[in-house]
Amino acid sequence: MKEDRMNVTVFILMGLTQNPQMQRILFLVLLVTYIVTVSGNLLIVVTIIRSQTLDSPMYFFLAFLSLIDACYSSSIIPKMLADLLFDSKSVSFSGCMTQLFVEHFLGASEIVLLVVMAYDRYVAICRPLHYVTIMNHHTCCLFVGMCWVVGFLHSIGQILVTFWLPFCGPNIMDHFMCDIFPLIQLACTDTFFVGFLVAANGGAISVITFVMLLISYVVILCSLKTHSSVGKKKALSTCSSHITVVVLFFVPCIFMYLRPVATFPMDKAIAVFYTLVTPMLNPVIYTVRNTEVKNAMRMLLTRNAISDNK
Repeated sequence: MKEDRMNVTVFILMGLTQNPQMQRILFLVLLVTYIVTVSGNLLIVVTIIRSQTLDSPMYFFLAFLSLIDACYSSSIIPKMLADLLFDSKSVSFSGCMTQLFVEHFLGASEIVLLVVMAYDRYVAICRPLHYVTIMNHHTCCLFVGMCWVVGFLHSIGQILVTFWLPFCGPNIMDHFMCDIFPLIQLACTDTFFVGFLVAANGGAISVITFVMLLISYVVILCSLKTHSSVGKKKALSTCSSHITVVVLFFVPCIFMYLRPVATFPMDKAIAVFYTLVTPMLNPVIYTVRNTEVKNAMRMLLTRNAISDNK
């Protein structure tokens, strides 16, 4: 099996389009979007690190979410931009496995982090008197470490499922990145059981987590009946941001991974959405209605401008 697999050492990515003029347009649009995505997320990370007011666990987790989003887009988009600009659209077998590992590692880590952020909001709103005790710095670090561990285990599972598949036939992948289903379709063996494992490891877990998160936020919102109007407004603002991010992240994941081994015409557009658009929207969602973050960013930029003038 190993000898057969080595017959295919390079995969050819079809990319988003074969139209040269459309490729140039997409390159400019996606480049600008990528720069905005990475800059926006890194701005949140730097703001939270440098600010003395954003020291609560919620912002600690938000900094890691922004870091994951910046890294997630960076694991996929630069290769896609290079493929749009140059004729060569090949990726080695090891390079494909590396990209697959990184994207699933970061994606699974973000899933766990969104669960942790929901738990943080539950404790803050439903058990405010115990919040400082429960969500101490040591606990927050353990939660973040748990995100990385679960992400690593999930990604290793995806790699182990695909690494030993025999790739002895076609090597043209109708996608702009190495993803699990387009890769499995190139294997020259029956992939029904492999597809079932992937759906269980990715799709089913996404559905269960998504439902649990929605239920948790319903419980949180129902508990607001006993809060003051000011407390309700602040909690609603925070929870609405979290719920929006959860929906934008999980709905595409469920569509992409909770299904048999197959590809659809809309897969590429959805992949662009969750690899680039969603990470770009997250900083906007978390800052537009958050006065504390906006003030901290304003102070950081003002401080830097004053330093440059000196």
